[in-house]
Amino acid sequence: MAEVRHRIIVADDHTVMRAGLVALLADEPSIDVVGDCGDGRAAVGLVAQLRPDLAVLDLRMPVLGGVGATAEISAAHPGTRVLILTTYDTDAEIERAVEAGATGYLLKDASREQLVAAIHAAARGETVLAPRVAQRLVARMRRPAPAALTPREADVLTAVADGLSNAEIGARLHIAEATVKTHLLRVFAKLDVSDRTRAVVVALEQGLLRSHGWNPE
Repeated sequence: MAEVRHRIIVADDHTVMRAGLVALLADEPSIDVVGDCGDGRAAVGLVAQLRPDLAVLDLRMPVLGGVGATAEISAAHPGTRVLILTTYDTDAEIERAVEAGATGYLLKDASREQLVAAIHAAARGETVLAPRVAQRLVARMRRPAPAALTPREADVLTAVADGLSNAEIGARLHIAEATVKTHLLRVFAKLDVSDRTRAVVVALEQGLLRSHGWNPE
């Protein structure tokens, strides 16, 4: 029985990468690239207009990124699946894409065979993960659950993210500087880190601290 032909769109802000991907799939008889664009907002528009089986999206694009586009497509057009095709394989990026509704997450170093197979699987609604991504998620699931921070520990770490010194944190929270140090030592132990910057980074990655524009630089 002939394989089902799937209609897809491709969104990637790198023109050469997008053109290469479209060309790569042009000779694939089971895939029909019905549209392509360079940003997430345009991708949402193409899905609304063309109603493809699958949207293949880059993760980081202008106007609207891949995660935002995935969320909008999944909410407004559940019949269109989303496959993220990117160079990024960090835990945070993967989780954000999956939570937004992505059916698959593939890395750009995939072979043509892997890409074609992933497109068909994702279009059918099957979960598709790059081997390296799957390994990361399995390893993450096997880790002990992150220790929850107490409200006071979270307050102290939030103040660290705001760039405050221990003395300034004490003044903000109306506690002694020595107490600030004690809270930070407990935070370091819970997060298995040895410095303030890493504590904030890990807390953000684990969802223990709300991001508010903090930049370690």
